[in-house]
Amino acid sequence: MRYPNGTGKNNRQPMPNTRENNGYSNRGMTLEEDINVTNTYYLAAEKAIIHKKPTPVQIVKVHYPKRSAAVITEGYFKQPSTTDYNGLYRNKYIDFEAKETKNKTRFPLANIHEHQITHMKSIVEHGGICFLIIRFAVYNESYFLPAAKLFPYWDAKNNGGKKSISYERIKQEGFLIPFHFQARINYLAVIDHYYFSSKQD
Repeated sequence: MRYPNGTGKNNRQPMPNTRENNGYSNRGMTLEEDINVTNTYYLAAEKAIIHKKPTPVQIVKVHYPKRSAAVITEGYFKQPSTTDYNGLYRNKYIDFEAKETKNKTRFPLANIHEHQITHMKSIVEHGGICFLIIRFAVYNESYFLPAAKLFPYWDAKNNGGKKSISYERIKQEGFLIPFHFQARINYLAVIDHYYFSSKQD
C-alpha cells in the first residue's frame, strides 16, 4: 500500500515488580499482537474499550483469477494514519501509537511522523490520555512514554537537535509496562499509576 504522495507507510517511578514482569513467555509475538491480545482481554473483562484504528484504503486495481475470488493488486491509503489505537477507559479518551525497535541504545524519532505529533498534541490539549508504547525488542522490554514527554525531543530534533531518544532516557522518563498472562502489555496499570494516582508528582 502507498500513501497518495507515493511514500510507504528502570524507571523514574518503577511499577510494582512481579514475577510475571520478566516477559519471557512473551517472546516471539510482535508488539501489535501483544497489544491486540491485551485489548481483547480488557474488552472481555469490561475494563476498557480500546481498538486498533482502521486505515481508509482506496482500491485501484482488482484481479479476478476466478469468479469466486478477487485479488487486490493496487491500492492507496486515502490519508496518512494518525495513531494506532484509541478508545475509552475510566471516562477518559485514550489514544496511542505503538512502535517496536531492534536498536539497543536508542529509539529513532524517524519512526514518528509530523502529522502524528500534531494529532497527539491535539489529544493532549483536549484532555485526552495520549502516549507511546515503545518496545526494545533486544531486551524484550516495553515502555509507556506519555506524549507530553515525547514533544520536547521532537521539537529539539526539528531545531537541529538529536534525531533519537536514548534507551536510558526512555527508562528514566517512561514506565516499564508490566507483563501478565492475560494482559500481555498491561498499559492500564501504568495509566492508573501515572494519571489517576494521588501520588503523581
